[in-house]
Amino acid sequence: MGLLDGKVAVVTGSGGGIGRAHALALAKEGAKVVVNDLGGARDGTGKGSAMADQVVEEIKKDGGEAAANYDSVASMEGGKAIIKTAVDSFGKIDILVNNAGILRDKTLLKTTEEMWDIVIAVHLKGTFACTQAAAAVMKDQGTGGRIINTSSTSGLLGNFGQSNYGSAKAGIAGFTRVTSLELQKYGITVNALVPIAITRMTDDLPAFSGGDPEEMGPQFISPVVVFLASDLAKDITGKFFGIQGRKINSYAIKMSEGVIKDKGMWTAQEIADNINKILDV
Repeated sequence: MGLLDGKVAVVTGSGGGIGRAHALALAKEGAKVVVNDLGGARDGTGKGSAMADQVVEEIKKDGGEAAANYDSVASMEGGKAIIKTAVDSFGKIDILVNNAGILRDKTLLKTTEEMWDIVIAVHLKGTFACTQAAAAVMKDQGTGGRIINTSSTSGLLGNFGQSNYGSAKAGIAGFTRVTSLELQKYGITVNALVPIAITRMTDDLPAFSGGDPEEMGPQFISPVVVFLASDLAKDITGKFFGIQGRKINSYAIKMSEGVIKDKGMWTAQEIADNINKILDV
């Protein structure tokens, strides 16, 4: 018996990298999996069916059940079509892992409108489109559900040259917090991953150069997905799980105690005089 026997999962962008690892791990625990992948390059150009089909075959070869989907997450129609594939193929949806992503890295002054728009569309709008479609079905099913988003340290902490990507990932963090509150009454949990791993998306970035895939590969991320998708995490929602190799941590927003003025409005000089207390968390 697997932790996810009888469950149906959708994993976006699961033709390779972290998404593929998620799909294989969910299937190994008994879930029927929709493998979604547009089949394009890292920058979002191009498309094809080979990547998704290959992962489906891997799952089937291992005795699992899977179906492929090649729609883009970056439109409302695409999001609905991806979830429809789960319902048409397996009768329902219990788990959604929003993983699809692309990179168009440039510093702020070199980022074009097109670079900005497509990264926001795939990451942030894609997470919205798939989540709204999945949550609607989960609500009607009346059996709860698990939604697992993908944020990033680029959005939570910042990273040079990734204003578009970081903004999208920060948006996903806010989206996770809000939807976890809204969907809780339907028994639907919403959490987010903050993964660091060597994949096609990251293998040529300076921070990952010389890294060991055996110590920093995507396989380390997926056990957290299995946990969050299972009943072991039925009471956990609105949380952010950082995973880097064998390390798992959580992220949270902290607020300083602050300073209260006895009366009247603050002046700029008074703010300067108290800035250390204001910023001290």
